[in-house]
Amino acid sequence: MTGRLALGAVGVAAAVWGVVMLSDDGTSRLVNVAVWLVGGVVLHDAVLAPTVVLLGVAAAHWLPRSRRSLVAVAFLIWGTVTVGAANVLLDVGGKPDNDSLMNRPYVVSWLVLTGVLVVMVLVASAVAARRRTGRNA
Repeated sequence: MTGRLALGAVGVAAAVWGVVMLSDDGTSRLVNVAVWLVGGVVLHDAVLAPTVVLLGVAAAHWLPRSRRSLVAVAFLIWGTVTVGAANVLLDVGGKPDNDSLMNRPYVVSWLVLTGVLVVMVLVASAVAARRRTGRNA
């Protein structure tokens, strides 16, 4: 119990320190952070969660049982990378006076990752089907 209270106190102290550091420039940073946090929750609840549920329902309806987990893992990886790379995919954050920011073909890299995931699911499905066929023979 004492350890939990100590960890909780450290967490509260870190949060308070973060708020103090954010408020050094006035309230504009706090407002920006609050908007960012609320926007993340709204984006998750309004876009991401319903999309995942719809993809899950579609996968359960259209895919054979043996391939559902492979596709679920691929969507998990793809979705995580897509959300994490949203800024660069949408070209947000670049500065015209700084050539070192946003200087790569991020969309092409994302498309390559998407293709690699599709190929991996197809190969894993083929391997699993071959193993099942070998067991049944």
